[in-house]
Amino acid sequence: MSAKPKKESGQPELPIEGVPSAAPMETKKISTEAQGNGKQHVVAEAVEAIIHKPFDPKKLGVGLHTRVDRGFLDYASYVIRDRAIPNLADGLKPVQRRILWALHEKDDGRFIKVANVVGHTMQYHPHGDASIGDALVVLANKRYLIEGQGNFGNIFTGDPAAASRYIECRLTELARTEVFNDSITDFIPSYDGRNHEPVTLPCKLPLNLMLGTEGIAVGLSARILPHNFPELLEAQIAILKKQPFKCLPDFLTGGLMDARDYQDGKGSVKVRARIKTKDDSTVVITEIPPTTSTDSLIGSIEDATRKGKLKVKSINDFTSETVEIEIKCPTGVDADKMVDALYAFTDCETTITSRIVVIKDNRPVELTVSEVLKENTDQLVRILKRELDLREKNLLDELHYRTLERIFIEERIYKLIEKCKTNEAVIAAVYDGFKPFKKELIRDVADADVEKLLQVRIRRISLFDINKHREEMEKTKAELEETRKNLKGLTKYVIGHLEALLGKYGPLYPRLTTKSSRHEEVDVKEVAFKAFKVAYDRETGYVGYKVSGEEFKLECTKFDKILLVFRDGTYKVTELPEKLFVGQELFYCGLPDREKVFTCAYTDRNASYLKRFTFGGTILNKAYLCIPEKSRILFFEPDTPKKLFVRYKPALHQKISQQTCDPSKVDIKSPKTRGRQISIKDISSVTAEPTRGWDEKSATTEIVFA
Repeated sequence: MSAKPKKESGQPELPIEGVPSAAPMETKKISTEAQGNGKQHVVAEAVEAIIHKPFDPKKLGVGLHTRVDRGFLDYASYVIRDRAIPNLADGLKPVQRRILWALHEKDDGRFIKVANVVGHTMQYHPHGDASIGDALVVLANKRYLIEGQGNFGNIFTGDPAAASRYIECRLTELARTEVFNDSITDFIPSYDGRNHEPVTLPCKLPLNLMLGTEGIAVGLSARILPHNFPELLEAQIAILKKQPFKCLPDFLTGGLMDARDYQDGKGSVKVRARIKTKDDSTVVITEIPPTTSTDSLIGSIEDATRKGKLKVKSINDFTSETVEIEIKCPTGVDADKMVDALYAFTDCETTITSRIVVIKDNRPVELTVSEVLKENTDQLVRILKRELDLREKNLLDELHYRTLERIFIEERIYKLIEKCKTNEAVIAAVYDGFKPFKKELIRDVADADVEKLLQVRIRRISLFDINKHREEMEKTKAELEETRKNLKGLTKYVIGHLEALLGKYGPLYPRLTTKSSRHEEVDVKEVAFKAFKVAYDRETGYVGYKVSGEEFKLECTKFDKILLVFRDGTYKVTELPEKLFVGQELFYCGLPDREKVFTCAYTDRNASYLKRFTFGGTILNKAYLCIPEKSRILFFEPDTPKKLFVRYKPALHQKISQQTCDPSKVDIKSPKTRGRQISIKDISSVTAEPTRGWDEKSATTEIVFA
């Protein structure tokens, strides 16, 4: 009999979904092939050969799809819950919670090197140290929980922090008192099972809205804007008093905010830089919008200048502890217009969208500011109640032990154990000694109480001061009574707690972003600078702002369109051209205006006509006709001249060679109107001023329109 092949160590049989198992008494073997990355891959052909059954790739495909789908869902769930989205309970992402917990464990009131904090946090965080250091710097710059010492970067300029070995940090007093309580914290094993980390911290602050955060997960993103801490406390007090409240964002960089579309955290806000006019030709930016830095803001100004939207003489950045960007205006540019242009064409005005997504009961949910605050307030009530319940229990235990200690020493119960020879006899003697004083006890004596009493030193017994002991008992009873009073009036106690926080920290965290009911809307076309000069070169036939011609010189903005009228009556409106070939028959080039009146004289084979019209609306780059086909323009000008001078070509038996007419007597119509007839004679010229050859002495008649 041949021996069965031994299964290699570390190579377990792997079930494959969708592949039928082998028949009884058949040997099933799955071959594996080691790859360069150390992973093992199932070879489906080997399975088919061994089990002697036809291989169905569809079944294997279903199994693989199931595994891929399940793996993707697990990964997406992990990223959402354990990396990118903050928890509603404490307002922290996992990396932030682990940083704070590491600081709490190492906290001794002194500054700790950030590199040491990062190393300690690595015990709880299964990812790289770079993410820990970056998250710690962000928390320190938000001021509330971590106090930094050294170079933690600059939120205005965007400069990064120094290396973690050069900077130090510690918990703030606010974090020590309002974020931690080991007695009511729930723990889970860390990723490697060697330590325990908190599930969530028993936080008594609305950190979700205080800190603000951005998170991008798999198919889900969150953007919670930071709010003002004292205003959040006032809103929580209003919730407990069942009064209306409203909270708006507040950014560390300051600025001016229009929150009309905030919609309680489901909309957006517009934030502007604060710009002051120093003099007629100088403006100074003193506060910048969030999501920008002084470098990016200056970059947007330079970009707008290159595109011709702005005219700037110079930009000087004097930013250090505060923002100061000085912008000099060129000659002829007013400082007030420069301010409007900065808001219109640069990052001096930004729109920030809010989407409050948090983890609640292990699931992502989208909430409003009001809903988050109400949840945080309910949690604050629960935490303070748990702390009061725990304090009541501890005070009762203390009162019980002090009573036992007094009776044990005053009634000399310790004398009863002198004759006892066994431990059981000693314990029994103590129990018997307390029986006559059962009514004075808060609860029955327990083994733990006896053990604690037996550890009382002789020195303490000999120095026992009954008066001091009674004072301590009265103090403990007063504290117990106060605790029970607070438990009965829990809402009042919570309001008092919030008011104490508001009184202590309110002056330290004033509002930085100025609330505004609305920003004055800036019309970009009105504030755009005329930085482009359009010209026409008849010799080459080109028109545009990069053409060095002498005709139709127009000062235009980036947003202007150009009206082109040709000698055959064709016209069209086009975008501002850089260099456009139009030929040598261009008759007029100007800025289009729907209501602007034009005066036109043209001739066809039979007669000449005069008309006034407005172009009205046009489609961009579409060609139109303002005179009949096979006609040509004799005169074309905007507005209405006071008088037109008409000269006729010489002809046999012609008595009148020149005439004048009043164009204002012609009604204003559309471009398609035929107009009023001037004459059937051949016209040599129609001008708005007398030209060379005009005979002032001869009697000149005026054309009478029929």
